[in-house]
Amino acid sequence: MAQLLSSANNIEDNVKVFRATLQRCPSDHSRQSACLNNLANSLQDRFKQRGVLSDLDEAIELHRAALLLRPPGHSDRSMSLNNLAVSLRGRFKQRSVLSDLDEAIELHRAALLLRPPGHSDRSMSLNNLAISLQDRFKQRGVLSDLDEAIELHRAALLLRPPGHSLRTSSLNNLAVSLQDRFKQRGVLSDLDEAIELHRAALLLCPPGHSDRSMSLNNLAISLQGRFEQRGVLSDLDEAFRLYLQLSRLSHAASRGDLSAAKSWVASAEKLKHGSTLVAYQTALNFLDQHVALLSSSPRHFDVVREATSSLATDAFSCGVRYGALTTAVQLVEQGRAVFWTQLARFRTPLDELSLSGDTGAALAEEFKRLSSQLRNAFDQSTKDQSQPIGQLTKQWDDVVSRIRALPNFSWFLLPPLFSDLQKAAEDGPVIIVNASRYSCDALIILRAQDPVHVPLNIARTEISELSSEFQSLAEQFGYSDHQHKLVSILRKLWDDIVNPVVQGLRESAVPPGSRIWWCPTAEFTPLPLHAAGPYEKKKHNLSHIYISSYTPTLTTLIRARRQVSQAASLQQFVAIGQAHPDRGKELRCVASELAVVAQHVAPVAPFTSLADSNATVEGALDALSRNQWLHLACHGMPNQQQTFESSFALRDGLLTIKDIVRSDWQNPQFAFLSACHTTVGDKKSPDESIHLAAAMQFSGFRSVIGSMWSVDDEVARQMASAFYLHLIDGSGRLDCTRAAVALHKAVKTLRRNKVPLEQQIVFVHIGV
Repeated sequence: MAQLLSSANNIEDNVKVFRATLQRCPSDHSRQSACLNNLANSLQDRFKQRGVLSDLDEAIELHRAALLLRPPGHSDRSMSLNNLAVSLRGRFKQRSVLSDLDEAIELHRAALLLRPPGHSDRSMSLNNLAISLQDRFKQRGVLSDLDEAIELHRAALLLRPPGHSLRTSSLNNLAVSLQDRFKQRGVLSDLDEAIELHRAALLLCPPGHSDRSMSLNNLAISLQGRFEQRGVLSDLDEAFRLYLQLSRLSHAASRGDLSAAKSWVASAEKLKHGSTLVAYQTALNFLDQHVALLSSSPRHFDVVREATSSLATDAFSCGVRYGALTTAVQLVEQGRAVFWTQLARFRTPLDELSLSGDTGAALAEEFKRLSSQLRNAFDQSTKDQSQPIGQLTKQWDDVVSRIRALPNFSWFLLPPLFSDLQKAAEDGPVIIVNASRYSCDALIILRAQDPVHVPLNIARTEISELSSEFQSLAEQFGYSDHQHKLVSILRKLWDDIVNPVVQGLRESAVPPGSRIWWCPTAEFTPLPLHAAGPYEKKKHNLSHIYISSYTPTLTTLIRARRQVSQAASLQQFVAIGQAHPDRGKELRCVASELAVVAQHVAPVAPFTSLADSNATVEGALDALSRNQWLHLACHGMPNQQQTFESSFALRDGLLTIKDIVRSDWQNPQFAFLSACHTTVGDKKSPDESIHLAAAMQFSGFRSVIGSMWSVDDEVARQMASAFYLHLIDGSGRLDCTRAAVALHKAVKTLRRNKVPLEQQIVFVHIGV
């Protein structure tokens, strides 16, 4: 992490230094164009790291200014033409404005004219112009652009003979452009030539080379294309032999390695190849390794989101289809809640390693240092390649091997086995409900037997439509009566999903009244499975049969069970309420809600209340550092565009997920989040569980109650009163493992009080 921060600081320092230098440089000074160019390049570096487009816009204007100071005949004119063209193409990639690409092409043409045969940069200009023309072909479909790009790539390749450092790149670029032309014209000689070029590129990328996975993938794809044209099985066999080599790549996987493995997955699924399950295992192993190299910064969440997509849920479906149920569980666990898993699974073992003795501490530091260096090497925005990736990879592999050789660390960075994951079901079955484009299934995880498969007779498209319909309906709760539509959705959930699972639980001898845990994936995530039922007289809904809780993953539930209170005396309770936040309407019942919490809790545990002017962001964080139990009554503010900005509204500002994640609380036990939308996360990445309730859980709270949509102020007060009445047992001791049962009983109280259905079922329990 220190290395990454150092790199970021260096780029920031460069921007400041070059900006100051430019300001001191007189406009007529001979170094003016160089100062403009240096600042532009440093801003481009910062753009690549942060993604702020204003940096790229400024860089372009600086490159324009530098170009004006380098008129025809200037020795650096070709460099300025090239720099401006590259930055314009970069902006085109971000905004898709074709005029930027058109201008970049003309600038590259001008630069090429200034780099005649024999010029040291001619091959670079040929390549840059060719790539820009390929981009324009993909936008406009004008074949003359592609034809010209191919000829330019041929010319660049001639200038990069065997032994040239960029020969592999040129072989690949020419091959890809020929494949594109084959797709347009169907001339098989283009495809044949592309295959031979990819073979030549692969020979230059031996095992251990950072581009080997890309070369394996490129050749495999081109061979599949020829198989589809000619039907020669040897091409297909060779393609999958190449893919199988991916499973033998090194541990330190890059985004390129992961992309190649996902391509293998797609090909294997399309052709129903026997290597499909191995492809998924390889891809998810690469995902694990790649995420291990990322820093735990929210800015890397987009990388994680892009990498995961539907990989884990499709892998689960594949495992089920192959009858490998325990493998299915391992794979879906490996590829979900990746960001949180990184925080928990990689941080905790390193802490344990650091405390295991001098050898462990030294290895932990070496692992952190090499991970940071590899992260920078894999990041294209980092220009310092003083150490080759292959060398760093070997060193990283070596330190991982040495860590695993230590007593009690043989599992380091390895995904958990089913025998470990099964511990999640120690106190009751966990039901993974999975939606994939290939199939929808449920697996019941039991304490002492193999998973039970429950096929679901519903397509993912239907679940997606149902999920969208429900989320649209939930946005209208509180404004008018939607009970009829809600009951219709809850009945469909019962018929298609929950009732088949209940039948499986009964056949597995899970007695009525037992606790069960739902672990939904993909489009199932926002649906209120806990409230499903026939909603007919003399028929039982799910809540009449079992007591439901949720868990984002099996591992989080196992971790919560292990985090047992260090001492019975650590039961300090804080209730925080903010009726007058800095944004949002006034909450009328916060004071009375805190009063009923105090009424039940104060007699049995040390109790603190923070309200109004005391319920600030700093005050809340300070209170949480000293208390193990939390009741928080305020506005919940989901942010589905920037999920790490989702927050609780307090007197002076917002307590965000980022604030929560950065905190280091001592032995937290339970949190009741009496606020709206605390389990609402990123619609595009439901499997990452980036929401307020999950943030509390992954920060150490063993048991959390959160809301799935808007909560009525008065209902929240009634729920708190009923909940704490049932939570505190006869001994007067707080026990967070009683929270699910207490919520279950409190919901019955609200039902008797004729509270609207959507408010009866809005709160859910997560954790132990």
